[in-house]
Amino acid sequence: MKIKKITALLLTALVAGQYSTFAAAAASRQLTVWEDIKKSVGIKQAVSDFEKQYNVKVNMQEMPYAQQIEKLRLDGPAGIGPDVLVIPNDQLGSAVVQGLLSPLTVDKAEVAAFTSSSIHAFTMNNRLYGIPKAVETLVLIYNKDLLPKPLATLDDYYRFSKKQRAENRYGLLAKFDQLYYSWGVMASMGGYIFGKDSKGGLNTLDIGLNTPGSVAAVNSLKKFYTDGLFPRGIIGDSGLNAIDSLFTEKKVAAVINGPWAFQPYADAGINYGVAPLPKLANGQSMNSFLGVKGYVVSTWGKDKVLAQQFITFINQPEYVKTRYQLTKEIPPLVAMINDPLIKNDQRASAVAIQASLATAMPSVPEMQEVWGPANAALQLSMTGKQAPQAALDDAVKQIKMQIEAMKASNQ
Repeated sequence: MKIKKITALLLTALVAGQYSTFAAAAASRQLTVWEDIKKSVGIKQAVSDFEKQYNVKVNMQEMPYAQQIEKLRLDGPAGIGPDVLVIPNDQLGSAVVQGLLSPLTVDKAEVAAFTSSSIHAFTMNNRLYGIPKAVETLVLIYNKDLLPKPLATLDDYYRFSKKQRAENRYGLLAKFDQLYYSWGVMASMGGYIFGKDSKGGLNTLDIGLNTPGSVAAVNSLKKFYTDGLFPRGIIGDSGLNAIDSLFTEKKVAAVINGPWAFQPYADAGINYGVAPLPKLANGQSMNSFLGVKGYVVSTWGKDKVLAQQFITFINQPEYVKTRYQLTKEIPPLVAMINDPLIKNDQRASAVAIQASLATAMPSVPEMQEVWGPANAALQLSMTGKQAPQAALDDAVKQIKMQIEAMKASNQ
C-alpha cells in the first residue's frame, strides 16, 4: 500500500512537471505588435481575448504608423522588430520590393468581408500582404453657420465663392495646387496615374497626367485662382495651414480636407458638417485618393502563422466595431458601412461614402517619383506661370525619366 502511494505521488509529480514544462513553453509564445500612436486602446479587448484563447503574450508598442516601415528596416534584421505592424498602403510597394513583408494566406470569405478597394490597396503581384484596418479620404467640410447645407456641384461652389468674395469671405478653399487634392477632378475627367499592361498590372511608364481630360480638369480648377476666389497664401507647402486658419476663423464657408481635420475644427468651436465631395459638371462624382492603413507581417517575424492568426482575430466584426467606437477610424469592413454607428454619424458616413468612390493610391515604388513633378506642374499652372498643357507635359517627361533612373539603379 505504501509503495502504491509513493508510486502515485511520483506519477503525479511527473505529470505536474510535464504540464508545467508544457505551460511554460506555451506561455513563452509571444508576439510583438506595433500599433499606431494613441490607437492601441481600440484593440485592447481583442488583444486580451487573443492572449487567453491562444495562450500567448502580446507585447504592444505604439508609434506613428507612417514611420514603422523605416524603423523595421533597422530593427527587423537586428532581431528586435515586430511580428505585426501597421503601415499606409502607399508604402507597400517599396516594402515588398525590399523584402520587408511576408505575404498572407487568408480565406476568400475573410477577404470578401472588406471593401474591394481596401483589399486592392494591400495587394501586389496578385498576393495579399495586409488586412485593411482603416480608410481615409478627402471630404467636403462646411461651416453650417455660413452654409446651411452642402452644394451639389463644384460649379455651384464656384458661383457661391464669387458671391462670398463680395462679402470679404471665401466660399470654397482647397489645395488644388497639389495632386492629392486635385486628383478627384483629374481622375473624374479622364486622367490617370499609371496605365495598365497586357496582364492587367500597372504600366508605370504610361503616365496619364497630361491627357486631354487631365488638362481640362486643371484648366477648370485654375479659374478659382485666376478669378481671385482663393487667397495667394494657400499655394505651396504651408497652404493647408492657411486654409485651416481661415476656416477656424469663420472666414471660409467650406473646405476640402480629410478626417484628420475633424477634431481640430471641433476644438475650435466650429459648427461644421461633412459631406462627400461635390459632383462635376459632367455629372461624375468627384474621385479622390483612398488612403488605407493595414496590419502586415514582418519578414523577420518569429511566428508568422501566429502573427496572421492575430491579424484575422482582431479584425472580426465585433472587435472592428469596438475599435471604431474608441478610435473613430473608419473601418473598410463591408458590414460596418451600413451599421447605424456609421450610417447615423454624418462625419463617418460621408467618409465611408466618399471612400466607396475613391481610388486606392498606387502602392508601387514608382509612385514616389510622381508627387514632386506633378505638384510642381500644378503650382505653375494655378499661378499662371505656365500653361497647364505645357506644365503637365513637362511633368510627365520628368516622371518617366525619374522612374527609368530608379529602375536602372535597382538592376
